[in-house]
Amino acid sequence: MSFSRNARRTMTLAAGASAAIVLGTTTAQAHHCYIPMYSLNGPASANWFVVSAQDGAALIADYQAECAGAADAGYAALRDAGMPVGIKIKESKTIGDPKDEGKMNPNGANGKGLEYFGAGSTLADEMVSTWIAGASAYDCDA
Repeated sequence: MSFSRNARRTMTLAAGASAAIVLGTTTAQAHHCYIPMYSLNGPASANWFVVSAQDGAALIADYQAECAGAADAGYAALRDAGMPVGIKIKESKTIGDPKDEGKMNPNGANGKGLEYFGAGSTLADEMVSTWIAGASAYDCDA
């Protein structure tokens, strides 16, 4: 699969920001905001980069589902938990960044809308870990 330079840059930033969250650090997190996605079938936009839970597992944990059934089980686990199945990352700027539009949204890490890597949001990490747990529990040999 071939990615544009911006897409590769965004994936690297997203992986770095997510890894920083996993490690509990905050200095590398303030690069982007994101929106939780509850469906991967929405319209595409050149302004947003979509990272599915499956892509996030590969980027952050180097985890690949053993079979299609395991990937489906990971998404089923997310739906059962009421969690997003992916995130959309704003590529051009951080929405609500004081440099761009005033001040950061005070609700930017509450798991209900616009999220900020730098505001302590753990939703993206929870999404990835829930997907991995669901996919790992699936028996591909059955």
